[in-house]
Amino acid sequence: MSTTDTPATDVGAAADPAAAPRSRRLSISDGALQTLLLFGFLVAIAAYFTSQDPDFLTTRNGLNILVNASVIGIVSLGQLLALISGGFDLSVGGIVPLGAVSFALLVNAGYGVATAVLLVLLLGAAAGVVNGLLIARARINPLIATLGTLSVAGGLALTLADGVQVPFDDVSDGVLTQRSLFDINNHVWIFLGLSLLLFVVLRYTSYGRQLYAVGGNKQAARLAGIRVDLVTISVYVVSGALAALAGAVLASQLLTGSGTAGTGSGLQSITAVILGGASLSGGVGGVPGTLIGVLILGALSNGMAILTVPSFFQTMATGAVLLLAVGISQYRSSRRAAS
Repeated sequence: MSTTDTPATDVGAAADPAAAPRSRRLSISDGALQTLLLFGFLVAIAAYFTSQDPDFLTTRNGLNILVNASVIGIVSLGQLLALISGGFDLSVGGIVPLGAVSFALLVNAGYGVATAVLLVLLLGAAAGVVNGLLIARARINPLIATLGTLSVAGGLALTLADGVQVPFDDVSDGVLTQRSLFDINNHVWIFLGLSLLLFVVLRYTSYGRQLYAVGGNKQAARLAGIRVDLVTISVYVVSGALAALAGAVLASQLLTGSGTAGTGSGLQSITAVILGGASLSGGVGGVPGTLIGVLILGALSNGMAILTVPSFFQTMATGAVLLLAVGISQYRSSRRAAS
């Protein structure tokens, strides 16, 4: 698997059959190299932390990394769609705590877990509709639009929680993060299942091809008959729904809904997706690379926690990784432009 699916420039390649094979060869070559580099980076991180503490490289700790990384992983899948489309979604930093508080309030009100999850998904999708309309119809820059909805969603989460945490009345409502098949937590299976579904959608469906086309060149996509506004709105609907789902998972993990939990998920998810091969200019990215990016962030966080590194240094490390990821993204973009 390559970390990047076929870029949107294939729309132009389709019009020029002679150029198409070369475009695909470049995409596959770059994707394979990028996969190896990312995997090598992950191995280097694991080797360093193992040299400091042998307990890092154990099955139990590996599962801990996956369990903790799956929450931001779910958010990152939605963020991947936003970045491929040529935008990004900062509002997830408000939608995650809103989903967490809403889920806690719903299960405490007597709703079943399945019903509560469905309602939380609808709430996140509604927030995504607002983002999509602001960006696609009102033509507001994604940074400004999603920054505004971030504040609204985050404020609404604190309002619903009345500024305090909302603990579960019944701990059995935390079933989303309980262990099941092969003694692995349910939300890990949810994350992996969503990853597989999104991989298939992006790689093998017309919607996936349209999404890459929109991110690569909106004007060319319109000329090709793609309904750009509808695709853009759909991206933010999915991103909002997945962020709300991540909030429900986080609440299940903590057995409480908090208006402050998950507020950093916006920058974390962007970091993971860009590190995994997506481009800020749009039209590039894929699920495999995003998975590796999520694991890299998870391994860094877990390793620094094992070594009892102060939390503010962990925040600095995340920021440094974001800068590195953006630098790599800019370098890849310049290479693609030159080729």
